[in-house]
Amino acid sequence: MKRIICIISLVACVLGLYAQVSVESKIDSIEILIGEQTDVVLTVTAKEGAVIKMPVFKPSQYITPGVEVLSDSKADTSQLDNNIIKVTKRYTLTSFDENLYYIPPMKVTVDGKKYQSKSLALKVLTVPVDTLHPEKFFPPKDVQNNPFQWEDWASPFWFSVLFVLMGVLAYYLWTRLKENKPVIARVRIVKKVLPHQKALSEIEHIKSDRRLMSEDQKAYYTLLTDVLRKYIKERFGFNAMEMTSSEIITRLQNENDKKMVDELKELFVTADLVKFAKYSTLINENDANLVNAIEFINTTKVENQPVVERIEPKLTETDKRNMRSRTILKVSIIALVVVSISLLALAIYQVSLLI
Repeated sequence: MKRIICIISLVACVLGLYAQVSVESKIDSIEILIGEQTDVVLTVTAKEGAVIKMPVFKPSQYITPGVEVLSDSKADTSQLDNNIIKVTKRYTLTSFDENLYYIPPMKVTVDGKKYQSKSLALKVLTVPVDTLHPEKFFPPKDVQNNPFQWEDWASPFWFSVLFVLMGVLAYYLWTRLKENKPVIARVRIVKKVLPHQKALSEIEHIKSDRRLMSEDQKAYYTLLTDVLRKYIKERFGFNAMEMTSSEIITRLQNENDKKMVDELKELFVTADLVKFAKYSTLINENDANLVNAIEFINTTKVENQPVVERIEPKLTETDKRNMRSRTILKVSIIALVVVSISLLALAIYQVSLLI
């Protein structure tokens, strides 16, 4: 008796497990017109955790000859009581031939076991045509243009206006730039005459004028001391032209041989006496002072100096303002051109959307 009860219980459990799986299909509309669409809903009920595989169709694949599957949705899973789940999937069908179609059962696999739904029917009807009244049929109408609406054209219109204004302003600035001539600062490279060369050349000129040495001693010593003052200024870097003879000698005593400075001092003292005390010198004394001047220059000269000089002109405030103005004009013109091109491109793009 106990064996019979166990067998009955086991059979009941097995039947209960099989009863947990159900496959159902239904169609939304069994009648459609040619080209219309309808959905087939496939529902599978199984225990939670079961592996369910439902049919998958490619777009425009025929489920049966004459009936196409346009698309299928993703499976939608919902939870039921007693650890049961329900999986639903929709298939969109259509047909372009009038007929009554048989839709075969849809096969489903649950945990490796195959199940199938019931078969369905789909009736496809043609569009009814009233052949008795052909006057009701109208030929195709001509293409109609959309009515003009300012709201659609406002943006490209204003973009075009801004483009024109920007272009006019850019042209005006360009004419201003042409009128505002560029400031050209030319750098000159000139041959530099060294201080000792210049001084010796001038002394040779004084030396060649024997009449000046004998007849106008004041002019002679003035020229000679001026040559020395200019040389000292360029060679030693202090303004000897504005200094007295004693100040020059004092300044040179810190930089040169004492004997040489004493001889130069004697020259300056003699020159001061001639110019201010009407002192009259002898010819040999004039020659001695001239020789002392030449010897001082040759002793203190610096020969290893550049023989060319780069002279860069200094710009006036007006030139600087003109250069700044030209730079501002160039930057403004470039900015206006870029903005104008952007506005034109935007206007053309918006017009292309409206046409």
